[in-house]
Amino acid sequence: MNLANLSKQDTIIAPSTAPGMGAIAVIRVSGPEAFGCVEKVFHFPKKEKKLTSLPSHTTHFGFIKENEKVIDEVVINLFEKGKSYTGEETVEISCHGSTYITQKIIKLLLQDPSIRLADPGEFTMRAYRNGKFDLAQAEAVADLIHSTSEASAQVALQQMRGGFSNKIKELRTELLNFASLIELELDFSEEDVEFADRTQFFELLNRIQKLLKELIQSFEWGNAIKNGIPIAIVGAPNAGKSTLLNAIFNEERAIVSDIEGTTRDTIEDTIRLGGMEFRFIDTAGIRQTTDEIESQGIKRALNKIEQAKVVFHLIDTPRFLKENIDPSNSLNALYQEYYEKFSGSKTVYLLLNKTDQIKDEQISGLLKSELFSQVFKCSAKEKHGVQEILEQLTKYAASAQQMESDVIVTNQRHVNAMETALEHIQQTVEAMEAEVPGDLLAIDIRAALQSLGSITGEITNDELLGNIFSKFCIGK
Repeated sequence: MNLANLSKQDTIIAPSTAPGMGAIAVIRVSGPEAFGCVEKVFHFPKKEKKLTSLPSHTTHFGFIKENEKVIDEVVINLFEKGKSYTGEETVEISCHGSTYITQKIIKLLLQDPSIRLADPGEFTMRAYRNGKFDLAQAEAVADLIHSTSEASAQVALQQMRGGFSNKIKELRTELLNFASLIELELDFSEEDVEFADRTQFFELLNRIQKLLKELIQSFEWGNAIKNGIPIAIVGAPNAGKSTLLNAIFNEERAIVSDIEGTTRDTIEDTIRLGGMEFRFIDTAGIRQTTDEIESQGIKRALNKIEQAKVVFHLIDTPRFLKENIDPSNSLNALYQEYYEKFSGSKTVYLLLNKTDQIKDEQISGLLKSELFSQVFKCSAKEKHGVQEILEQLTKYAASAQQMESDVIVTNQRHVNAMETALEHIQQTVEAMEAEVPGDLLAIDIRAALQSLGSITGEITNDELLGNIFSKFCIGK
């Protein structure tokens, strides 16, 4: 976003529908001259009327004309100042979805010197500036636009309605009340008085710490919901990982070969199940190797295990039985280093692949492994058992949504601000335990308040706003 435009109150215009041909396109005009600008080119079928004389939230049919030439038949929606998305006078023009017509109408309106093209996110930025919602809610608008599943849309919608913002504002208000009393004490420092009850203040700080930690921890889930729950498909070379990926998506997404070490990089794709998006990651086979390129692929595979919420660990079941390998022992080093390290934060499934080649009674012992959340029999090549695995993920999605707290954090900027605030709160607690003077307490309290205020935009700057809203699409 052009920082020079942040404080301007001129009239702006942009298409609000995606580029390309469609049944209709919507052009949004917002600002103090919105009605006047559109009135110059919009004509009613019969009697001409003044747009400024018409009530808000009304719809009107007419023509966009350049001089006497009709450009298109359109429908316009009128929104008075204070009653629109931006809080300004707004006109939304619905025209036929021709790229030529859309651009022609915009160029026609831009002939008026009082109107200009909107920057990305400028409509939402104006809504924020006009108090329609705070900064965290504005960012949730972008998340809602980019949501790719029911879960991500619901989280964004909840944030847009102010659920997260209200939590932060409540914390900040309580902290601000005590901070004011601490500041008041500084004015009476010579009289050695205390206006802030230290016991109550200590309890408040502990409660704020607890809530901030919970919100910060929710980001792991929030980020997974927003970007898709990552599932790492791991195992030894030729276990059938790429074949399983192809079976899940019912097409050849990954190269399949009998030659070990074929997959040397991660391959990702997404699928929606149970209202959530799952991001499957096919990884290189994990083994000892001297091949430098394959080694890099294995390192990436191990990194994906760390990042994943769900792990599919495949084994070549006939090979395990032939070589008399215990899956628990064979996975020991990997399990100890990567799975146990994230105990409780991951769900790990053991997939006994290629079971179409053996008898059920041969694998009865493998079905009782305690290392994994659940064990599945499957044949990725024949697509046996794949549907049961996907059904389990649907159940996983349902249980995950039930575990969600009322407020989930999905924005890294918010996490960074809360971590900074938490650090200053902890320093305040330590200072109180050491009975330091009030003026030193006030320093960390002010810093914590500033960090919390930056989340909702109560404390911000134009550079931050420019960075946030530049990530929006044109017309929003």
